[in-house]
Amino acid sequence: MAFTAKTKHYLHVFCLTIWLIGFQYISNLISSMNAANVNLINPVETYGLVITSLLYMIKFLSLLVLPQVIFNIAGMLMYNGFKETVKLQSAPLLAPFVCFRVVTRGMYPDLVKDNVVKNMKTCMDAGLENFMFEVVTDNAIHLPTLIRAREIVVPSSYRTKSGAKYKSRALQYCLEEDINILQDENYIVHLDEETLLTENAVRGIVNFMVDGKHDFGQGIITYASGEIVNWITTLCDCYRVADDMAKLRFQLSYLHAPIFGWKGSYVVTKVGSEKKVTFDHGIEGSIAEDCFFSMVAMRDGYTFDYIEGEMNEKSPFNFWDLLQQRKRWLQGIYLTVHSSLIPWKTKLFLAMSLYAWITMPITSLNLLLCPMAPVPTFFLFDFLVTLIGSVNLYLYVYGAVKSFSHKYRGSYFKIFLYIASAITVLPLNIVIENMASLMGTLASKDEFYVVKKDIIKLQESMV
Repeated sequence: MAFTAKTKHYLHVFCLTIWLIGFQYISNLISSMNAANVNLINPVETYGLVITSLLYMIKFLSLLVLPQVIFNIAGMLMYNGFKETVKLQSAPLLAPFVCFRVVTRGMYPDLVKDNVVKNMKTCMDAGLENFMFEVVTDNAIHLPTLIRAREIVVPSSYRTKSGAKYKSRALQYCLEEDINILQDENYIVHLDEETLLTENAVRGIVNFMVDGKHDFGQGIITYASGEIVNWITTLCDCYRVADDMAKLRFQLSYLHAPIFGWKGSYVVTKVGSEKKVTFDHGIEGSIAEDCFFSMVAMRDGYTFDYIEGEMNEKSPFNFWDLLQQRKRWLQGIYLTVHSSLIPWKTKLFLAMSLYAWITMPITSLNLLLCPMAPVPTFFLFDFLVTLIGSVNLYLYVYGAVKSFSHKYRGSYFKIFLYIASAITVLPLNIVIENMASLMGTLASKDEFYVVKKDIIKLQESMV
């Protein structure tokens, strides 16, 4: 039996509601069973003032993630994430000129060249006519001579005014007057090396450009399309997919501001606005250049919007790359939050998100401390903690349903298997996120780790 997208959304809302109510009921049941013993405890007399203060501090730190949870709930309830086709609001011929820009170090030339050809075909299949591709690379990859393709090699001698490095340096080089060939009213779509377009994404980008109300936009990226190299890391990324469909969509569609930041791929910008914001923000804007860029743009009053249609990427091929990827993200966000260039009113929610991540190794101790050293709490606190846990767990379910939708069609057993698998990897993902938090907080914050992206090279390294 085939369900419409609207029916799927209503079923999802129903399941989410039952899920949240069920978790609250079970939590209250457990609390009532232990309430008599816990309420008899005088924590100061039992543990001492210092230990009691630490126990309550660890408990209340878990509420730092509450704003993200509220945004995720709003996004899941308000927006239908199950639409399979994006409808064009205008003919692609009327869309502004758009440049798809890929930044690479030149380590995977075959991957980049293959994906440029695939993505150009997708654009043409979607009816797009006014477009080109630019590959910006530190080392020449010798892109084939194509009418709509241009290779830009960033000279090793190039320096930005602020000393930006890595991807920021390459992106800023493209904006230099003697390099840039785009007009201010044109658009740029920023892609990673492995990013593959879909016709839905192209149509969503066309709608965004023709609408013209906002300077910057972004859509969701899924990680389970095509060949899956590592099932566990792909299942771990189900959370990211759900986070895009819920929190990211709500902040961009409703607030038109990325108050929690955004990703570095599937970024659509108006050329004139990108030139004004720039990527030249020193080393602090070079580790998570996407996040820093969004904060500066928001500070300067630019508006954002959500773009319908997903793009496809692959999850990291091994656990080390997954760990290093998360570590770099944390370090980049840390530098962004602590930058004097961005006022606190702009980065407050991003800061709460960052410190929720940094304190994750501490708040995870609640799993042990609650039964070992219980302290009295109040109903509202217990309600909010249960809400946080239940929503974060449901995001794995929501992400799995979206990520593997093309693999379980017509099979209820398969959908159950994918959901169960996504929940099963949760403990491993928590361990990796905790390790990334510790490594990112304690290690040097000026490194830019590049994960492996070429399947062929990966297979050769394993031989």
